[in-house]
Amino acid sequence: MHAEIQPDDFIPGAYVLSIGGAEQSHVNLAAPEQVFYEYLRRMANLLDVFRPGAEPIKVLHLGAGALTLARYLAVTRPGSEQTAVELERELLDFVLESLPMPAGSELQIEIGDARWMLPKVADQGPFDAIVLDIFSGPDAPEHIACADFYAEAAALLGPEGLLLVNVGDEPGLSLLRSQCTALSSVLPATVLYAESSMFSGRYPGNLILAGCLTEHWNPLWTERLLAAGPHPCRVLEGVELDDFRL
Repeated sequence: MHAEIQPDDFIPGAYVLSIGGAEQSHVNLAAPEQVFYEYLRRMANLLDVFRPGAEPIKVLHLGAGALTLARYLAVTRPGSEQTAVELERELLDFVLESLPMPAGSELQIEIGDARWMLPKVADQGPFDAIVLDIFSGPDAPEHIACADFYAEAAALLGPEGLLLVNVGDEPGLSLLRSQCTALSSVLPATVLYAESSMFSGRYPGNLILAGCLTEHWNPLWTERLLAAGPHPCRVLEGVELDDFRL
């Protein structure tokens, strides 16, 4: 599909990546720490509460897009070592030529399928966090939307590592519910974080699953996520999450 990058008409220094005429990513070159898309802001919040402060972390991105989150980490946590796996080389080359990464970024690029590339990037781990951002509706790749994939990915996490999954879904949220089950079967400390109205299942949109390599989810993280927004928001965990996914 045809990809193009255009300046944002409302935010100086920002750009929008569109593919096939549909907006896919938003990048603020002038201020990479400002994340415009709501679901990416929630992912950034999760990384912020998971490891407070500005200490560098090691992150694996499965699905690169315009590397918005990688740019955010490069400027808010200088020295972070990041690896991005993207299926389409031409798209990523176009993005990086048009929208260079911030100076000093430590980013390794790998081209290939998100699951089949896991063994290749294993020697770059263990990772503090893994970010999966490829799901957009019920046609998600079956070999990735499954518990076996999550188990293979979780094996690359370091102690108390965090696995984040953006699930773009249609009304009814059938894909999301299946991913709640799959991820929580591998990482019992799993939560669901999204705009409050999304939990009704009446609207299409993005919700964020987060699973941690710990016995229990830290309740302080939930408090901080609810405070951070974007508002209104909810975080489901434990029995509430079990009831939601069934």
